[in-house]
Amino acid sequence: MSTAVATIPAVAASAAERFADEAALLDNGEAWTFGQLYREARRAASAFLADGIRRGDVVAIWAPNRREWIAAAIGAQMAGAVITPLNTRLKGREAADILRRSHARLLISPGTFLGIDFPALLKQEALPDLRSHLVFDGGGRPAGWESFLASGRGPEDSLVDEAMAAVGADDLSDVIYTSGTTGTPKGVLNTHGSTVGLFRDWATTVGLRRGDRYAIVNPFFHTFGYKAGWLACLLVGATILPIAVFDAQQTAALIEQQGVTFLPGPPTIFQSLLAEQARHPRGLSSLRVAVTGAATVAPILVQRMKQELHIETVLTGYGMTECGTITLCRAGDSSERVANTCGRALPGLAVKCVGADGLKVPGGEPGEILVRGYGIMKGYLDDPVATAEAIDAEGWLHTGDIGVLDPEGYLRITDRKKDIFITGGFNCYPAEIEKRLCEHPAVEAVAVVGIPDERLGEVGKAFVVLRPGREVDAAALMEWARENMANYKVPRSIEFCRELPRNAAGKVLRSQLRSRSVETG
Repeated sequence: MSTAVATIPAVAASAAERFADEAALLDNGEAWTFGQLYREARRAASAFLADGIRRGDVVAIWAPNRREWIAAAIGAQMAGAVITPLNTRLKGREAADILRRSHARLLISPGTFLGIDFPALLKQEALPDLRSHLVFDGGGRPAGWESFLASGRGPEDSLVDEAMAAVGADDLSDVIYTSGTTGTPKGVLNTHGSTVGLFRDWATTVGLRRGDRYAIVNPFFHTFGYKAGWLACLLVGATILPIAVFDAQQTAALIEQQGVTFLPGPPTIFQSLLAEQARHPRGLSSLRVAVTGAATVAPILVQRMKQELHIETVLTGYGMTECGTITLCRAGDSSERVANTCGRALPGLAVKCVGADGLKVPGGEPGEILVRGYGIMKGYLDDPVATAEAIDAEGWLHTGDIGVLDPEGYLRITDRKKDIFITGGFNCYPAEIEKRLCEHPAVEAVAVVGIPDERLGEVGKAFVVLRPGREVDAAALMEWARENMANYKVPRSIEFCRELPRNAAGKVLRSQLRSRSVETG
């Protein structure tokens, strides 16, 4: 990989040179060329530098998909900063925890989004490292994005060139927070070089190409929307169409009107589009490629995507924040293979399955999935113990997922060692949800499991033990949960019980709880 295009700012500069007057971005009637996008990012970089942001500082972005998100991210990285994207569904407490852990110096958010006042969510939070909070839409409370941009010296600022020149492939590009089995969010450290290289290979493998129109439903705060989203578009010269909130009717209209050719997303997106197409048929023949994953994909869904949405190529994959994308199907793979496997390793990555003894299991036998190669994370922020547990001495990343490799290297996920379940494309970690629910004054103990759901793939069910003498009903507890955690984490059902089933070591027997849910569901 050439060092000239080994950083995200260098990718933006290269795209501006190679595709200068081609459409880089279409958003709510506004169009930017690749040249304009690059200039907007440089404007942002100049403003960040004028504000005192320097190499290694953290800039947090807590906002839905929009063109300014991209300009802000690239601009911060041009200044040498590291970005930390925040999930827009987080409550104030959850967001503040990440801002404190990442030591964020500057935060950018909307003023309001979906009726939520974002600055108000943080009013009661102590954020000792945060110097500034900007809003994309408006000014005054706090300062607006446009007035912030005006505080810089503009896109021709020579200080931007100096700052960009100092950013190298081994420098951190972002810290993206995920949750682990301990229930505490962990900051995944990613470098520019590994990010650019991995997602260049991703774009090649999925067939994203110059001139494609890519509707990005996956949120920018997630690797799928950020790196396999707008960054991939910059790498190949595809047009970005950001979607802030998925609505099947509006997305179908966008596909028809703008000739969308490329549409990744979790299975629920395509199920919703199929239902919308059945109600109100539209011309969606422009769709060429769909990339899905993040949940079980039924073979019939793949077939329907091809037959009813007329998508030429449907691919599935497997990845995680600690290593972006690990495996992908290839064009030409059968519907059965696409539905029943996650594909095979990307170039430059090695995948194997090992038993409890750490030794590679025979082909066709289940084992923990390990991955090694240039795409894996540098480690966890401020957590050397967790880093050492995740990446062994030989450089293998232990995913915590259980899978089976077939003779051709195609991977099938069979279980999740870490007990995560996936709701509509969002990873849900039981330990994190349980920890929050146990903060309710009436709750003694909780176990959360994922149960099948036709629309979302899986949803959470909580088994709750109440404290002696305390009472709360399911509706009240769910309402409390909605106020204290992101909506996708909130259990969809609650079952009260006297005690949780445990083994001799005291570990909750989640398999029994899942079985009980299936039997009663």
